Amino acid sequence: MRIRSTARQPELDPLMGKPASWGIHRYLQGSSNLFEENRLLKFAVTGLFGVTAVLGLVIYSSNQNQRTVVVPFGASGDLYVTGNKPSSAYLRTMTRNIVAMAGTYSAYSADRQFQELLTLVHPSAFNSIRDSLNGILDELADNPTLSIATYIRTDQPVTYTERDIVVPVEKVRVIGGVIRKFRGVLHIRYALDNGRFWLTALSEENFNAES
Repeated sequence: MRIRSTARQPELDPLMGKPASWGIHRYLQGSSNLFEENRLLKFAVTGLFGVTAVLGLVIYSSNQNQRTVVVPFGASGDLYVTGNKPSSAYLRTMTRNIVAMAGTYSAYSADRQFQELLTLVHPSAFNSIRDSLNGILDELADNPTLSIATYIRTDQPVTYTERDIVVPVEKVRVIGGVIRKFRGVLHIRYALDNGRFWLTALSEENFNAES
């Protein structure tokens, strides 16, 4: 009966019997393959960053061109904001409502109108515009018969820019039955943020009494 030996055979050196140059060649070939893999990995990472940048640009452009439909004060019509660019109808509607709330009032209606107007005011300008409106309320408290009506003039164009609206107006002031008329411009400064209209400044300029 033959007994099979269970002793582990020693592993043969793969370089045994090979010339020295063969080992160097094998080492260089392995290094070359590793370098090629690293280069492919760097290329893949660079491509991933490029795709991410392109997708980010597409998403940003989509957000800027997204149309936000805004219908203020129960109005209707072609009122919208694309990105931060309002339609002409939207600006006209906002202008009319601001002129009405800020320029036409009496002792009975002013407080309610001014509170509504303040909802449009940007936080950075809130205190100054509120103080200005409170000054008008104080004047109305001292003169309860005072009333003001302001109309947008049709013989002069309203000027719109990306930050300013200049409105030629006529103001009719009535106190104690005495009527006086004034003409000037109402200067409205505004900003748009994420489709929302913000009032940033409101001032009357170049007003002169009619003869």
